[in-house]
Amino acid sequence: MSTGGTSTAAGRTPGPWRVAALAVGAAVAAVLGVAFSGAVLPAVVRDPGALVRWGLPLSSTLAELAGAVTLGALVLAVGVLPRVDATARTGRRPGRARTDGIGTAVGTAYPRSTVVAAAAAGTWTVLSIVHLVLVYANVAGRPLDTPSFGQELGVFVTQIDLGRTLLLVTTVAAVVTALALVVAAPTGAAWTALVVLVALWQQAQLGHAAGASGHDIATSSMVVHLVGAAVWIGGLAALALLVRRIGTDLSASVARYSVVAGWCFVAIAVSGLVNGMLRVDTWADLTTAYGVLLLAKVALFGVLGLLGLAHRRSVVPRLAGGSDPATRGGPLFWRLVLVELAVMGAVSGVAVALGQTAPPVPETAPADPSPAYQLTGHPLPPEPTMLRWLTEWRWDLVLAFAAGAGLVVYWRWVLRLRRRGDSWSWARAASWTTGMALFTWATNGGPNLYGHVLFSAHMLQHMVLAMVVPIFVALSAPVTLALRALPVRSTRLHDDVSRGPREWILVLVHSRVGTFLAHPVVAAANFVVSMILFYYTGLFEWSLRSPVGHLAMVVHFTAVGYLFVNALVGIDPGPRRLAYPQRLLLLFATMAFHAFFGVSLVSGDVLLVADWFGLMGRPWGPSAIADQQAGGGITWGIGEIPTLALAIGVAVAWARDDERTARRRDRRVDREGDLEMDEYNAMLAGLAAQDAKTPSPGPRTGHTHP
Repeated sequence: MSTGGTSTAAGRTPGPWRVAALAVGAAVAAVLGVAFSGAVLPAVVRDPGALVRWGLPLSSTLAELAGAVTLGALVLAVGVLPRVDATARTGRRPGRARTDGIGTAVGTAYPRSTVVAAAAAGTWTVLSIVHLVLVYANVAGRPLDTPSFGQELGVFVTQIDLGRTLLLVTTVAAVVTALALVVAAPTGAAWTALVVLVALWQQAQLGHAAGASGHDIATSSMVVHLVGAAVWIGGLAALALLVRRIGTDLSASVARYSVVAGWCFVAIAVSGLVNGMLRVDTWADLTTAYGVLLLAKVALFGVLGLLGLAHRRSVVPRLAGGSDPATRGGPLFWRLVLVELAVMGAVSGVAVALGQTAPPVPETAPADPSPAYQLTGHPLPPEPTMLRWLTEWRWDLVLAFAAGAGLVVYWRWVLRLRRRGDSWSWARAASWTTGMALFTWATNGGPNLYGHVLFSAHMLQHMVLAMVVPIFVALSAPVTLALRALPVRSTRLHDDVSRGPREWILVLVHSRVGTFLAHPVVAAANFVVSMILFYYTGLFEWSLRSPVGHLAMVVHFTAVGYLFVNALVGIDPGPRRLAYPQRLLLLFATMAFHAFFGVSLVSGDVLLVADWFGLMGRPWGPSAIADQQAGGGITWGIGEIPTLALAIGVAVAWARDDERTARRRDRRVDREGDLEMDEYNAMLAGLAAQDAKTPSPGPRTGHTHP
């Protein structure tokens, strides 16, 4: 295979049309899947017509693939494709192409990646509109030629949750189309990719709920599943579309993408396993239409994983090790890409067919739901005990996966340092492990289960995330470890300014926003002000009623707590740390605020979010206002104990700093003499000599005036 676009085997150019295998495989799998499941059989009552029944799975499949290519192309721009900085040589803007010694254009893939993202997003927008229309026609049982169809569709997208969600996805796709046309740097591509994640999050709400009791875990696992699949599928498709322009940097691009694909494989496997367990109760359920489609998806995914492994172990070394860049890897790369894209499309089509098929586990709500169920979507948990705080769990797969990935990545970095002979404190590694364990428990264990029912449990979760976990995280120095363990982004291009993980960390740490937020005073003020705004505005209720609000709360307060603790006792780069007396003063001021906030809750008689905690209908435990007052005590106690520990840590660090300063001075005195004391004695001697030379004034006598 020729990276420049020629094939030595056939003498022809392997055009990007081969990516069409992705769409063809997906369409065929979707058609076969829905035909097997019977989801496209005519409805007995209010049948929308064959065009709607067959067009709906096809439009859904193609829209999801277009969204995946959009996200994949943006991910390539964020941290995979080389980005050439030619300003030092020719005065051109960064990102423009240059020509290497063999005449191959290098660096042209990066600017084209955003063009691919814009084209895919435009296609996604059109397909989303078609999908929205077909969804309404299918739900309402209205043929497309119904005279009042347009007016009814307007009501659907403005007053019905399903319609509003589909309209939001379409709007996000249109916004991404416009943004992708104007972004020119990795930062802009990263922000645009985050906008795509908004659409994927909304799309996750449209899947099967897996029964009312498993709705939250089903939704969070679907988010992980969709994001992992979109990055994996879309990244490979975009890489194939850009292969002509990647040039001799194909080996570096494929190697970087392989790391991303490996993480996507893990995310898809874990989330898919969780979703399957939620939707299938017994082995007999696997013989249903849904179960057979699920097994087919598992088998195809296993084949896809094996192809990816072969891709990484065979193609990547050959691309990097060949002596002739024009023939490096031969036709093997395109053959594997073609097969892998076809299998990816088949997996996507089967997934769409699964979405159109009713699972064996019924999705019916209880006939007589309790007040707690009506508010939270879950049955009221049993009365909390010490054992249940540790044994009862309500999983959030997004946060659990983040904690698991954090553990794996940190320990890989530690072992990488050890293998190359560098040292890293085992105490810091243990601190990180403890912090991730506490984070997992707070976001998936008892505090998460009871935090939606009891204000005191919510406050326990909040304080652990904001005051306890950040101490262990800051003491583990993850940023320092990353900067030591991660390789510097480099390719055979000496002017490659693309950003790998290490470069992105440096950008975040040294950016104006990062430096400002990491300042100790700003971090403390952010912690105090954000807590007041959170509990005395609608943000608290939003975090209770919305999974997005809950995730935002967890991320915000954990990050703010880390910035504050790192500015006081951490060693990670970023903040301009204050002198030790000022650190103690800032810490005691924060302690005073915690005491004031806790006392205000203990003594208050106004219930926060009364239409939530006051209507829970608990037959056990204290009243809602008494529980809120107990939460104030938790705020006071848990807030003060870590703060006191931080004060002790600052004092110990202060003492150690004085000892280090004294030892450095003693070593300098032993080596060079006590220059400061010698200078001081010389100054005194000079003053004494000056006094000796100056005559003493005579006795004063009175003066008489004539």
